[in-house]
Amino acid sequence: MSKRITVHQENVAIYDIVLEKNYSLLAKEVENIGAKGKKLCIVTDSNVGPLYCEQVKAELEKVAGKVTVFEFPAGEESKTLDTVKKLYTHLIEEHFERKDMLVALGGGVTGDMTGFAAATYLRGIDFIQIPTSLLAQVDSSIGGKTGVDFDQYKNMVGAFHMPKLVYMNLSALKTLPAEQFASGMAEVLKSGLIKDGAYYEWTINSLCEIQEQEISTLEKLVEGSCNIKRIVVEKDPKEQGERALLNLGHTIGHAIEKLMEFKLLHGQCVALGTIAAAHISWKRELLTTEEFFEIRDMMVGFDLPISMEGLDPSDVIATTKLDKKMENGSVKFILLNSIGKAFIAKDVTEEEMTNAINFLLMADQED
Repeated sequence: MSKRITVHQENVAIYDIVLEKNYSLLAKEVENIGAKGKKLCIVTDSNVGPLYCEQVKAELEKVAGKVTVFEFPAGEESKTLDTVKKLYTHLIEEHFERKDMLVALGGGVTGDMTGFAAATYLRGIDFIQIPTSLLAQVDSSIGGKTGVDFDQYKNMVGAFHMPKLVYMNLSALKTLPAEQFASGMAEVLKSGLIKDGAYYEWTINSLCEIQEQEISTLEKLVEGSCNIKRIVVEKDPKEQGERALLNLGHTIGHAIEKLMEFKLLHGQCVALGTIAAAHISWKRELLTTEEFFEIRDMMVGFDLPISMEGLDPSDVIATTKLDKKMENGSVKFILLNSIGKAFIAKDVTEEEMTNAINFLLMADQED
């Protein structure tokens, strides 16, 4: 079933995204990017490590000179400079040099943190992404955004650092907890909403097949989102313009995530933020009533939240102003002109945000 998507930068191929059903071709792919004889460090967490680390390590040992493992406690709370510091210590003690590589085995937290460590260790070494969650496969493993949280501010410290390879074992998605799979679906739905109406329609029409997780359906799902992100990232690798469209749902979503102290998964917060952005678009008469409520209701179909409780709209709005995506004191908001067409808005008012947040708080559900 092997599928390959090549990501370019300035018309030069810089890395491949490889979709497979197992890890049997990992050694070959790693050898192809020049890892033969080098030291490799697998970075993984306490959830993913027991499932896949030995298998991946065995494959990498076919070509690497030495393979070490750095495992950290699973969870967003580990995505910090303290964990990166421990990883640096491991690399120094294992005598990792500039020609050696890191291997991120896990979800978005692992990929973001490993990429940041690779970007900064010895002023930059190569790394490989082996994403195991749906969210990481369709979004965070692609595009070279790396980073860690700082005092609970999402990804406030980071760097752009492209991977040498992204290798996806789609069968790994079958071992995800249902909540984690649903979290990834928020990013899938977002991809279609911002750039490809036909892909969005396919996704919602394939709800049952997606929930059954048949490999051919998962392949189409992941490939579609990867291609959307590839197109956007190729045009704007360092988020100077169009790449910001990928942040649909993230402005209010990140604020909710922080205020809820990361008790909700990232994708659950993105789902809420996407509904809020769609609400503003609807109130501006850019989306029809039918389109808006379909966006909201399809979140339910994919086991994502459509409401929340316990937050004050003014707190959410204040937190959006601490986001790294602020520009000249204004919140950059991604809105929808229609299904599949997003745009950057810098004129979203506090009143519009308050109304959208109140809708999520179920104070305005009868509009």
